[in-house]
Amino acid sequence: MNAETQRRREEEAADSRGLERTHPSGECPFSFNSRISPLRLCVCLSPPRPPWGLPNGRPLAPLSLRFPSDADLQIRALRSVLERRTFLKSAVRMRPRHLLLAAALFTFAATAAVAQDPKPPSPDDQYKLGPDSQPQTGVPEGTITEHEWNDSKIYPGTVRKFWVYVPAQYNAAKPAALMVFQDGGGYVKRDGAWRVPVVFDNLIAKKEMPVTVGVFINPGDEPLKPGEPPRKRADGRPASPKNRSVEYDSLGDTYSRFLLEEILPEVSKIVKITSDPAGRAIGGSSSGGICAFTVAWEHPEQFSKVFSTIGSFTNIRGGNAYPDMVRKAPKKPIRVFQQDGSNDIVNQFGSWPEANKAMAAALDEKGYDHKFVVGEGTHNPKHGASLLPDAMRWLWRDYPK
Repeated sequence: MNAETQRRREEEAADSRGLERTHPSGECPFSFNSRISPLRLCVCLSPPRPPWGLPNGRPLAPLSLRFPSDADLQIRALRSVLERRTFLKSAVRMRPRHLLLAAALFTFAATAAVAQDPKPPSPDDQYKLGPDSQPQTGVPEGTITEHEWNDSKIYPGTVRKFWVYVPAQYNAAKPAALMVFQDGGGYVKRDGAWRVPVVFDNLIAKKEMPVTVGVFINPGDEPLKPGEPPRKRADGRPASPKNRSVEYDSLGDTYSRFLLEEILPEVSKIVKITSDPAGRAIGGSSSGGICAFTVAWEHPEQFSKVFSTIGSFTNIRGGNAYPDMVRKAPKKPIRVFQQDGSNDIVNQFGSWPEANKAMAAALDEKGYDHKFVVGEGTHNPKHGASLLPDAMRWLWRDYPK
């Protein structure tokens, strides 16, 4: 190939499809950079030591690719190279196995570009767990035991697990404070999203919250039939327990009675807990958040502290009525920590950010002991989990340590 032929091919390659000729080594007449994406594509016809060759004696080296972030632009660039007349003239003279290999390399390049298309940053990425959510040297760890409750009279036909955390400082001679978490399996893991036992270990050791027993309860589910695999959603994630919305999103005292009449008596067989409502808190996220408020609203003589994150105060099962209910009812002795994010869900049931704002406004207007933290997060636990230690300090700030 003479210099004029090389120059002509280079000019032909830099066409309206957005490919710019680059040739730093002077050896590769088919080396391109895309003007519209960070693509580096090399189809060498004359490198020093090629691994395979064309029938006319010219060597054909492997493809060298650096993929752009925009898959559509990258595919357009690949198509542009494939359509080059000079490349195709050589390709038709290639041995079948060489042609198949070249086609496979281009197919791989297009597929890899799609796979490498990065996701945009999430507003939740800014929320990180702090030191109080990490195990600390010298801090004693509480114990966690797992239990099942499969004989409910209030929710017949349901099965569920619950866990009980007992802090290392627990003294059977003195009833401990109590905090109940809905969707308990997500809160009880020491290496999970919430890490409640780790937070309790650290804050109790520093006397920033009282000696507190944690009860972590899963929603009720239908038992699996013999041989039935665990239920999954369409995307492969574990399915939500079938009774979750009935238990959590419904207004009224049914779930409160379930806790007070069925679960807490079982817990009391394991550990002594206070009957003082000032020493009892309840928390949850999403539907678990509105559920926690409902329990305290229905029975403030049993629970006086609420921790609600991304609470579903929307019209799933009538929860959007709460702001008016709060305004119309006599003020109750409840302290509420509330969190939501400006990018939370908006769907057929309502707007989570607006519903939480309405709830917060009603609590403030009525004079409740209330704190509302608004962030930029979506419908997930990251922001709430990062706030958990400070929320516990605030909720328990005046309770004897």
